[in-house]
Amino acid sequence: MIRTEHREEKWKFPFIKYAPEKAAGKLPLILQLHGAGERGNGKEELVNVEVHGFSKLARRSELGAILVMPQCPIDTFWAARVESIVAFIDQLKNEYDIDEDKVYLTGLSMGGYGTWYTAMARPDLFAAIAPICGGGMAWNAGVLTMPVWAFHGAADNEVSPVQSDEMVKALKAAGADVTYSRIEGVGHNVWENAYNETLLTWLLSKKR
Repeated sequence: MIRTEHREEKWKFPFIKYAPEKAAGKLPLILQLHGAGERGNGKEELVNVEVHGFSKLARRSELGAILVMPQCPIDTFWAARVESIVAFIDQLKNEYDIDEDKVYLTGLSMGGYGTWYTAMARPDLFAAIAPICGGGMAWNAGVLTMPVWAFHGAADNEVSPVQSDEMVKALKAAGADVTYSRIEGVGHNVWENAYNETLLTWLLSKKR
């Protein structure tokens, strides 16, 4: 994978991108939202966005997709930047040769909340989502029409697993396509269990 850093003013967020060295045709897009501890100024702190998540896979093998990891400013949070996230996705579509039927959203902790909230605001955009140890608005879960794979550590003391429990319960009640990995004995860092080839394969198998 080819790794590039982008800090140009035209972008809604600075970001790190991994893309295949060679690509024939349009590529899937995976947008990954980091946690609160990885917020920053988009300059020397930009490397924080790849501390966790699919970047570990991207550094050692081809993903078969474009992986984009934007950085949230230090004074805000993803769930408050939903409109900017949507605009950022539009920018990426305009800049790169992306398969618009294979756009995926995932995020951990603060990024898990951002994943739920953005997908609820614009369910038409995504082929599948994977929120990790976050939470949303269970009363509004029925708007999520795409497949969902949610993760939460049962021993999470930072974001209660009840946050994901309620979302998944509401999704199941609405007849949604939802998978839930509530992992016993694991705390807040459940992303270490989530971001692997199994989740990657699952995401890329979905189409809008």
